[in-house]
Amino acid sequence: MIRLLLAVSIILAGSPAEAQTDTNHFNTDSTDVLLADSTITATLVLQLSEDSTRILLDWTLGDSINVILERAGNDSVFATIGSFDPTINSFTDSGVSPGDWYMYRLLNGDSMKDLGAGASVEVPFPIEESRFFRTERTNALLLFLFYAATIVGYISIAKRGAQLFIRKIAGLDAVDEAVGRATEMGRKVLYIPGIMSVDNIQTVASMSILGYVAGKTASYGTNLEVPNKDPLVLATAREVVKEAYLKAGRPDYYNDDMVNYVSYDQFAFTAAIQGLMTREKPATNFLIGSFYAESLIMAEAGNASGAIQVAGTAELAQLPFFVVACDYTLIGEELYAASAYLSREPLILGSIKGQDLAKAVLVGLIILGVILSTSGQQWFADFFIQR
Repeated sequence: MIRLLLAVSIILAGSPAEAQTDTNHFNTDSTDVLLADSTITATLVLQLSEDSTRILLDWTLGDSINVILERAGNDSVFATIGSFDPTINSFTDSGVSPGDWYMYRLLNGDSMKDLGAGASVEVPFPIEESRFFRTERTNALLLFLFYAATIVGYISIAKRGAQLFIRKIAGLDAVDEAVGRATEMGRKVLYIPGIMSVDNIQTVASMSILGYVAGKTASYGTNLEVPNKDPLVLATAREVVKEAYLKAGRPDYYNDDMVNYVSYDQFAFTAAIQGLMTREKPATNFLIGSFYAESLIMAEAGNASGAIQVAGTAELAQLPFFVVACDYTLIGEELYAASAYLSREPLILGSIKGQDLAKAVLVGLIILGVILSTSGQQWFADFFIQR
């Protein structure tokens, strides 16, 4: 019985000789298993050419034997790329592609055993020679020159005193009316410049509108309050309001408490504004800048207090809340055009008009490209491809 159990265990476990043979295998791929030849020393050195189009291979062998050189790409499957006699110890592989990995190994040409000499390299993309002008990007240059020319041209026209037309924006036309209503009611104007810092372009645009509103409140003698979430916006808003009161000839009406700091926490700031609207009931609320989840809370609180509300943001997800809860809403680019609309400054006004013309021309080019491509004329669309 003992002999029978011993025989079965030997059959299941395999013989000691077979177990020793398995240690001489290495697996580079599930379908590629070779015996290793540990009796011959071999080394393989790779060198990439400067233009990344060739790999130079040099090898050194302990014995004079025929060798086979194999290569594997990203798929790790080896294939023979050359057989060499003992007098040859180098090879140049020119069949490589930039951005790919390559692995190499040497085999004994007689026994087909692996010599243990392997190396791998990633072929980088070649560095382009520096050129003064890249002719394949002429399309980008022409579009840039056209865009710059339209802006500079309209600025020059505006500086000569021409009356450039900008379509009416209801929310901005209502600023005077809203401030006047607050003056008649003897209540304050509340201006909220969003919740982002001064590195946000919407906050920058809001500051220009704040300057105009502050100028109106200074002229009418209306109380103005500008609560802030960000300390940097606080400092900027104070300077904007102070300058507006100075230009209006009412510097004595200004005090730093008009522009105050509330909290850096988003919803603590929101709760404070909601409470202010409920308790003090400002006659006019301006919510202009970058807003997120707090937009509906503020707009609903202002609407419930009976205030005239003018809102503006470029955050598309928040626009529906402002549209339904506010009297006037600046949508998207209307916020950025506000400074030109209100100030009529030639430099800003010319820039807006130049951008509008450039956009109109680009829309026309897109329509023309669609028509030509549909009719089989692809050359026009190919001109605008980024290279």
